[in-house]
Amino acid sequence: GGAAAPAAAAAGPAGAGAMKIKYKGRGHRDSAPEDRYEGRGGVFEQIAQDTSFPGGPAQSIEGWIVIATGIHEEAQEDDILDKFAEYGDVKNLHVNLDRRTGFVKGYALVEFESREEAAAAIKEMDGTELLGKRLHVGWAFVKDG
Repeated sequence: GGAAAPAAAAAGPAGAGAMKIKYKGRGHRDSAPEDRYEGRGGVFEQIAQDTSFPGGPAQSIEGWIVIATGIHEEAQEDDILDKFAEYGDVKNLHVNLDRRTGFVKGYALVEFESREEAAAAIKEMDGTELLGKRLHVGWAFVKDG
């Protein structure tokens, strides 16, 4: 007799059949993924891209970003800014530093307002020297293709 009691309790109330499992948290509903959001959730804005040159440079949100590698570890932001400002208005400059040493990691991201300014900077700066080190300059973002 005692062994039958736990089995009956697990089955639930008389006539209920299989026990219904309760889930906690999100993501357990039977809805399809496309029904998950109401409104514009999961829909993102995109920048209109010029697709006439697949594999060419891609514009960022605010401008055209150029990456310069081979930057001397003791270079200052002003050294880099002065060198690139000759080709147009530099909107933004990111020079990442090594946390341990405090020196430049060896690359910088330079943002220009126009594609023409960025292209001129790449053409003229690639292969030049800054503080005795040869720079490699190119587009930071390139379209698929």
